[in-house]
Amino acid sequence: MTTQFPAGSRVFRYKLDFYYQQALLYIVTLMLYAGVRGTFEFDRLPAMATDPMLYIIIVFVIISFAVLFLNRARERKLVIANDRIIFHNKYRDREVLFSDIEWFHVGRERMVRTAGRSQVIVFKIKDRRRLFRIRLGRYEREKELLSEMHYIGEKLPKGKRFSFRMD
Repeated sequence: MTTQFPAGSRVFRYKLDFYYQQALLYIVTLMLYAGVRGTFEFDRLPAMATDPMLYIIIVFVIISFAVLFLNRARERKLVIANDRIIFHNKYRDREVLFSDIEWFHVGRERMVRTAGRSQVIVFKIKDRRRLFRIRLGRYEREKELLSEMHYIGEKLPKGKRFSFRMD
């Protein structure tokens, strides 16, 4: 199923780097642990087939790959069109028209660092109590996305200065 986005829209895919790194780290840990346990004999440790540490590492490997495949299957994207922001995933699209945005703020989070950056976009839409928060470090081409957000922010009402501390 191919989704058609409005003409002239810019698509930013969700980064999966962290999930790939996590899965790779756990599989390497499993290989190293199994390699050391299979090569050397340890008197105080249980047999390899009954080693609980080995099973714990295997569970972590399975969970990390499951999370990677689930995130990959969701196909999350952020789409910036001429008059709206679209939060896309495989199962649904959530569109926010610029005219529905009450205020818009481009800022930084102090305590949270995603992919080395701490830029965050926060906006509130009319008739909705909760805020929308977009962490730019979670999307590909983050500098281009930041410039798009600054361009959008020039056209919309500014939000108050916020402290996005996660205490």
